[in-house]
Amino acid sequence: MNNPQVKESGANAVGHKNVVTAVATAIFDMFSNKGQMDPLPDDVRIDGKTCLVTGANSGLGKAVAIDLAKKGGRVIMACRGGHPEAGEEVKLASGNQNVEMIKVDLSDIQSVEKLCDDLRDRNVQIDIAVLNAGLMPLNARKSPQGFELMFAVHFLANRLLLERWTKDGVIRPNTDRDKTPRVIFVSSEAHQSSDPIDFNHFGEFNDYGIKEGLKYYGLSKLHLCLFANELSRRLNPEGETQVAVHSLCPGPIASNIARESPAYLKPILSPIMKAFFRSPEQAAEPVIYLACAKDMGERSGVYLHMMREKNTSVDAQDESSGSLLWEKSADLLSQHTQEPVSA
Repeated sequence: MNNPQVKESGANAVGHKNVVTAVATAIFDMFSNKGQMDPLPDDVRIDGKTCLVTGANSGLGKAVAIDLAKKGGRVIMACRGGHPEAGEEVKLASGNQNVEMIKVDLSDIQSVEKLCDDLRDRNVQIDIAVLNAGLMPLNARKSPQGFELMFAVHFLANRLLLERWTKDGVIRPNTDRDKTPRVIFVSSEAHQSSDPIDFNHFGEFNDYGIKEGLKYYGLSKLHLCLFANELSRRLNPEGETQVAVHSLCPGPIASNIARESPAYLKPILSPIMKAFFRSPEQAAEPVIYLACAKDMGERSGVYLHMMREKNTSVDAQDESSGSLLWEKSADLLSQHTQEPVSA
């Protein structure tokens, strides 16, 4: 459901094929004001709404959790470690005590299922889901089920979460504009520079090293953007928004996602990130806009790059690829889940 007024797609500068081009593109993006929207006003409220944020113990996820709590939301912070201090910090920063920590390892399908079981059994109903958790390992690593780690965390976990939440009634479609649930995927512009998905070897583990890390990061985010577009089509089959599904790239962030970058690059990357990249609080602006702005509950399939609306890549918009992604991921997940995943 792309905005017909938004025609632009593709990387904004030289792209994201390696660290040098990715940093150059990030800096270019920081100084580009083309089509920038205004941030959401501070007085917009979401009192009474239940929000779940993955990867919420630090960086962007924590900043988003604080903003949602400030606006009156009940916030569930889903994190790999317990991190009870992160929840207390969000309570203190927001002035809202209605904040809860919940443990989940998104690389582990069994842990994701356990989270879903817990939310179902507690009759939790999510109004706003911000699926933010992300990583970029130094070398290829396997998830507990043998998948490449970024493929597992960025895509498979979110595929399973939405499968279970819609099936269990944790997310319930609603055409009432004040009650339409929202799902926001934190992706990356790196998907614009990715090679197409190889469906002949879908889900197979690739043993990459330092030089190819960014390639597989972008590929995992292409999976995520393609999934977001396919999910939007499936949850809103008649074109009437019942679940608002959006995705975004928050722009370059001075966060800990580059914590595994090579030792020889850290002295170079750290000052560049500090000088030119956005703080997590600034990067949270487009997330909060998609999560809370009234008009974003009336549309679905929006993609923001920072505070500018554009199209996802051509590959991420392809409907036949979206159907194939859905079917093949259902087959993969069904091999590791208690119940089959819908194809």
